[in-house]
Amino acid sequence: MSSSGTTARLLPGGPVAERVLAEVADDVVALRAAGVTPALATVLVGDDDASAGYIRIKQRQAAELGFASPHVHLPASTSQADLHRVLEDFNADKDVHGVLVQYPIPGHLDYDRALQVLDPDKDVDGLHPVNMGRLALGLPGPLPCTPAGIEALLAFHGVPVAGREVVILGRGATLGRPLAMLLAQKRPTANAAVTVVHTGVADWPRYTRRAEILIAAAGVPGIIQPEHVRPGAVVVGGGVRYEGRRLLPDVDESCAEVAGAITPRVGGVGPTTVAMLFRNAVVAARRAAGLG
Repeated sequence: MSSSGTTARLLPGGPVAERVLAEVADDVVALRAAGVTPALATVLVGDDDASAGYIRIKQRQAAELGFASPHVHLPASTSQADLHRVLEDFNADKDVHGVLVQYPIPGHLDYDRALQVLDPDKDVDGLHPVNMGRLALGLPGPLPCTPAGIEALLAFHGVPVAGREVVILGRGATLGRPLAMLLAQKRPTANAAVTVVHTGVADWPRYTRRAEILIAAAGVPGIIQPEHVRPGAVVVGGGVRYEGRRLLPDVDESCAEVAGAITPRVGGVGPTTVAMLFRNAVVAARRAAGLG
């Protein structure tokens, strides 16, 4: 670990994603040999440029891996019932193994209600209430992609987690809460003492400054500054916001002067999140094919 005033070791997500996707590609070859083409369906509602761009990235990745990628693009005026019908059709389609509804969706629609319509076993985001329950109980099921990607990133870069103090700033349902459950589980790449704190706690820096591993998951640009980081700590920037296509991370880049290791501003957790999406999809295809 480096000391204050030096530059932290970078923890890029690209190599982690490459390893995960190589394993996914091997699974796709095995599935195709068994006569099964894994399929990840995507649903886009409206015409948000950034969301459309993310769908294109996922479709390109699907093609590279050998997935089928059926897609439905609904107008911004779509009703809740119309969105539900699309999801019900994908639920009933045995050739579709995973379904992704690109978030955000137009404000008049309820994303959580739509998510509950989806078959939990086809929920590649791992955010269905059934899958969150499976995570809480330690049962098999698709894991939320960003938390799973963070665990894989730490393991890949040789960052010990077991027995260490992990502080997560942020309690959101997509990152902070599931990540806390994941890293507290009894497993060589987890088994940590996890504290979840949030911006509603007036003295939240008191917690972050003691963390051996600090994970920012607040979605507040620049909230983590060098004075919030324990010298030599591992810092993972999980929370981001977007201004158009510009990424605004929770962790200020100057934290690299204090941290011992840190994820880069771009290319950190993001690539691992996409990789875990396809891992969830290929596991669902294997399960549906009776291959485990």
